[in-house]
Amino acid sequence: MQSDGVRLCYLAAAVLFIFGLKGLTHPRSAVRGNLLSALGMLIAVATVLVSEAGLDWNVLLAGLAVGTVIGLVLALRTVMTAIPQIVALFNGFGGGASVLVAGAALIGGAPPEHAGIRVLVSTAAAVVIGAVTLLGSLVAFGKLGGMIKIHLVFPGQKMVNGLLAGCCVAGGVLLVMSGGDVQWLWATVIAAGLLGVLLVMPIGGADMPVVIAALNAYSGLAACGTGFVLSNSVLVIAGSLVGTSGLILTRIMCSAMNRSFGNVIFGVAMGGGGNVDADAFYDGKVKSTSAEEVALLLEDARRVVVVPGYGMAVAQAQHLVRDMTRLLEARGVAVTFAIHPVAGRMPGHMNVLLAEADIAYDSLLDIDAANPTFSQADVAVVVGANDVVNPDARNNPDSPIAGMPILDVDRAGTVVVVKRSLSPGFAGIPNPLFIADNTLMLYGDGKKAIGDINAALKGL
Repeated sequence: MQSDGVRLCYLAAAVLFIFGLKGLTHPRSAVRGNLLSALGMLIAVATVLVSEAGLDWNVLLAGLAVGTVIGLVLALRTVMTAIPQIVALFNGFGGGASVLVAGAALIGGAPPEHAGIRVLVSTAAAVVIGAVTLLGSLVAFGKLGGMIKIHLVFPGQKMVNGLLAGCCVAGGVLLVMSGGDVQWLWATVIAAGLLGVLLVMPIGGADMPVVIAALNAYSGLAACGTGFVLSNSVLVIAGSLVGTSGLILTRIMCSAMNRSFGNVIFGVAMGGGGNVDADAFYDGKVKSTSAEEVALLLEDARRVVVVPGYGMAVAQAQHLVRDMTRLLEARGVAVTFAIHPVAGRMPGHMNVLLAEADIAYDSLLDIDAANPTFSQADVAVVVGANDVVNPDARNNPDSPIAGMPILDVDRAGTVVVVKRSLSPGFAGIPNPLFIADNTLMLYGDGKKAIGDINAALKGL
């Protein structure tokens, strides 16, 4: 029976989780939200370990110190472009923890014949979702980090995935019907782990933001199931918050890419270039420019919209983009940023990247707020973006990305595209924006190109 003090600690942790999640809805309050959530988790973990596991305070503090050191090392050594794979890894840890805790509670708890139906059903749900999350997240981590370079696609893959999903359900049912037979527990974990691997292996980089959001939701649902196994209310609340917010975010990301969740999670590739010959498409139609010419355009402009893409993140050009913004604002030019939901490798990636460079939150516009401003902009500067600014999504109903919400940069007076080459984006199709009458291409690494523009601006 829990004491009033334990219940009060759990209530405090739950309230901190809710306020922490609320804080994460806006960049300005995101740091505070993270801190509140972390404090809530600290209270919850400490309460469980001390009141229910009887852990000595000295051991708790030692564990806290070790975990803090590991966390600081990871945080300080991880660059912003590697944050998505770290998030994927954390999702995997959450799923793995659910499998271990739920499994240990069953194996080391009451004899199988005395295990209640609620515990057995919750255990089955926790181990299935947790194992899918663990192995799927590890594959996502490997893909994002460049350690796994293949997209495993083979005939009958959907059928195999369906059979594995059926095995997971059957294993869970048999686990419950057998009263908690450990053999069915391990069989279910193995089937779910294989399913997690095969679900994520065929998925390409374009769909990874959606996959990360989905895996985040899975980790929360697994934790929720484990909470029912342990009869721990704070774990149920925390898991529910993570699971539901992750599912909502997954839905938002699918809408932003005009993709169905089923297509993403079952590895249906987006588009493909079809029979379009990119060389013939661009041949003789692209107008290149220089940093000096771009600097003259920017100095004469009254309104400039900057569109950051993942190419900017890879080049680590955000600080130079900030410097360009300040140079222009000092000349009386109004500068805003247009952020597409899938511009980076995970939701909010661009916002965090730009906030790290001390770019004002108020100048970061989402797609709905940004699109009406392009027709009033003298210059739109696209840094490392491709498909999210492809007008075919709006104008060509036969395009693989038809219907995908895009940033309407082609409606600006002049469009400057900073890009290494004319290589296609994740959809594998040419971009008509690059041959538009009002578009100029500035070829080169984003960091060097923006640096050259800044140098030219200073020389004017």
